[in-house]
Amino acid sequence: MTTSETSRDVPLVQDQRLLGRRDVMPTVAAALGAAGVAILCWAVIGWHSALGVAVTTFVSFVVILTLAEFMARDADEVDLVEAERGEGEVADERPPEPDSELEPEQLPPVVLAAVPDAADVGDEPEQDRPVKRKKVRGSDLVEGLVAAFVAAAFAELLRIVFRMDSLVGVVIWWYIAFLFVYFLLVRDRADSESALDHVVTVVVWSFAALVSAVLVWMVLFVLFRGLPKLAATFFTQDLSKVGPLSPGGGAKHAIIGTLEQVGIATIIVVPIAILTAIYLNEINGRLAGPVRFVVDSMSGLPSIVAGLLVYTVLVTSHGFSGLAGSLALVILMLPTVTRTSEEILRTIPGGLREGGLALGAPEWRLARRVVLPTALAGLVTAVILGVARAIGETAPMLLTSFGADTTNTSPVHGPQDDLPLFVWKLIRSP
Repeated sequence: MTTSETSRDVPLVQDQRLLGRRDVMPTVAAALGAAGVAILCWAVIGWHSALGVAVTTFVSFVVILTLAEFMARDADEVDLVEAERGEGEVADERPPEPDSELEPEQLPPVVLAAVPDAADVGDEPEQDRPVKRKKVRGSDLVEGLVAAFVAAAFAELLRIVFRMDSLVGVVIWWYIAFLFVYFLLVRDRADSESALDHVVTVVVWSFAALVSAVLVWMVLFVLFRGLPKLAATFFTQDLSKVGPLSPGGGAKHAIIGTLEQVGIATIIVVPIAILTAIYLNEINGRLAGPVRFVVDSMSGLPSIVAGLLVYTVLVTSHGFSGLAGSLALVILMLPTVTRTSEEILRTIPGGLREGGLALGAPEWRLARRVVLPTALAGLVTAVILGVARAIGETAPMLLTSFGADTTNTSPVHGPQDDLPLFVWKLIRSP
């Protein structure tokens, strides 16, 4: 037996072992599924007829085994005859190696055509390109259903044995068992790498679906509970003439206060934060380390401390106002926008800076004409994150703007309400 025949027989033996495992795994899965049917019929449905449970279990075993065999036949099965025939054709079509002692002019035309050109040497072979899964096959669905059913039987068995009353615990055990059984099914049909890829795909999609479901539930809950109570007066009236038990009223004063306070804070924060980020990333002067340390320290500052600081410095001498609330929001927004802007500026390629400096542009012109326009989208995102950080604060506003039930359009004189204070007061009211 030659070396080529020996190397060709090795994958054939591996394929035969793979087919052997494929014959065993559907039977095991069908048996586990049938056991799950028996447990579910006996414990959940309360069907205590032994004959009925036995018949149902047998029918379930046959159905699951039939589906598994039918769908596995359409999967990535290995045809040994076709594989051997394909390898033989590849071996026959392999061009002869040219004799190194002959000149290119002396080679036959067939050999010259088979010799790759120098320009084609660097091309990636077709068989080395990664193969992407474009669709979910029927075998994947059957394996998922079988794994889910077997996992349900396992979770129900644990619930009965350990007398678990927590639905969350049962679901967690079902999920763990589902991943394990699904991994075994795919591994025996394909290989360990494909099985791990399938399991990771299931984990990613399941967690994404869970997060999306929670988000959709929150939005729908707010809409269904809030839309029937929403009226036009919510945007046109305040609480100056409304008592705790009186109908009517709205959030006009809180909306105006929120827009003014957050707007003033944004106008103050944006230039300071972006200039600080440019200094930290582009200039990187001697004070870059201390400035970065201060910014990082401000990131962990509690919001109530910011309110106490503004209360001590400004409110005790000038009274409550919307401007005091804006200054408290400035302290909270500044580190968020600065650090995010600095990270955005770090993503700008160094080649742009080197090109501008090579053309003789000073650093200030390079930052204004090249760096900032390139990072504009990221800087806008940084500003949005800063606004989101500050717009829902309640604790510092209690010590600075104080809140009011009347509409106050002046952020400088008198207390001013905003939406977080508006919600907090209505929750505490009888």
